[in-house]
Amino acid sequence: MLLRLVACLILLGTLPGARAEAYPSLQDLVDEAEPNSILIPPPGTYAGPVTLDFPLTIDGQGKVTIDAGGKGSVIYVDTDGAVIRNLHLTNSGDSHNDIDSGVQVRGNFNVIKDNVIDNCLFGIDLQQSEHNIVRRNRISSKPKELGVRGDSVRLWYSFYNKITDNVIRDSRDMVVWYSANNTIARNDSRGGRYSLHFMYSRYNEVDSNHYEHNSVGIFLMYSDSVVVKNNYIAYSNGATGMGIGFKETSGVEIANNQILYCSTGLYIDVSPFQPDMTNNIHDNVIAFTNIAVDFLNDWTGNVFERNAFKGNQTQISVAGGGTASRNVWKGNYWDDYEGFDLDRDGIGDTPYELYGYADRIWMDVPAARFLKGTPVMAVLDFLERLAPFSTPTMLVRDEAPVMSAIQSSDIKI
Repeated sequence: MLLRLVACLILLGTLPGARAEAYPSLQDLVDEAEPNSILIPPPGTYAGPVTLDFPLTIDGQGKVTIDAGGKGSVIYVDTDGAVIRNLHLTNSGDSHNDIDSGVQVRGNFNVIKDNVIDNCLFGIDLQQSEHNIVRRNRISSKPKELGVRGDSVRLWYSFYNKITDNVIRDSRDMVVWYSANNTIARNDSRGGRYSLHFMYSRYNEVDSNHYEHNSVGIFLMYSDSVVVKNNYIAYSNGATGMGIGFKETSGVEIANNQILYCSTGLYIDVSPFQPDMTNNIHDNVIAFTNIAVDFLNDWTGNVFERNAFKGNQTQISVAGGGTASRNVWKGNYWDDYEGFDLDRDGIGDTPYELYGYADRIWMDVPAARFLKGTPVMAVLDFLERLAPFSTPTMLVRDEAPVMSAIQSSDIKI
């Protein structure tokens, strides 16, 4: 009697660990469909993986689950003009080499929207694919350690795609490799490593995303001419936590972003890298961070205008004994500005100048950074300012600091 009950549970798919082979095959329904038609499977759970090599719309209407049985990707789209919508895709394989995913895309003009993708190593993977739309999906990875989860959305050598309005939880990264002219907008990502990571990718736009409680908000490596605007980035904490980071990246525009409660607001490493290009950083709010802007070295070519620096423990840090004054600082709001505005024009009567005193110790000696914020450093800094026993370094000079954060940016905290 017990064996019969177990067999029935397996056939019904209700026993934990039931094999996907116990479910009817969705591939059979796909193979029977006509090209360019709409396939609406009857409600229920179907076995994957599924390969789609001709244009077809598969609409689960929120009532269909496809279970890959822990092997491979749930759906493999190797065509142009397919639509995958309103499905629950689950239980992919565990292979990073094979990029086991909820959906793998190898084609153009496909639409992946309104799906729930869970217990899949990678969410949606696009390789050498153009003009695809990935919209309003809910994506989460397998319950693994952060570093060995898969990426929520992965683009490799893919162009003119739109990744919008997705909700991402507990995946590793959203990563864009060797890709250009993509739009990444209005996504909500939490509980991951890199909310968004660019590698060797140019001319992309990042607009109005919500990135919270990830290790890093947005990182641009060797990725020029990217526009990052209107994003909310918060609580990127930990030893390597940062809101937005740049490494050897040129020609970017960072505008109207809110970067709040992060270990580091902006991290700048040899950027801009191209000598004839600048990075324009304007109208952002950088607030309540440990370090608002952290320069890895004495670099130039960045233009900071109309940003609001508020409630940061350290406004500017420059490693290696350097200065950030070779960059352009104009019309920013600094909450530690000590000047006046006697003519009431909204601009400080004297420049904002930031000097490095005893804090040069932890800036110049990385091993001493753990002393930052300690009482002994506070005492040393007070004594240095009272009676300097070494020449302080001017880190920043803003000729026209504004008196109100509202003047420097329309963003409100």
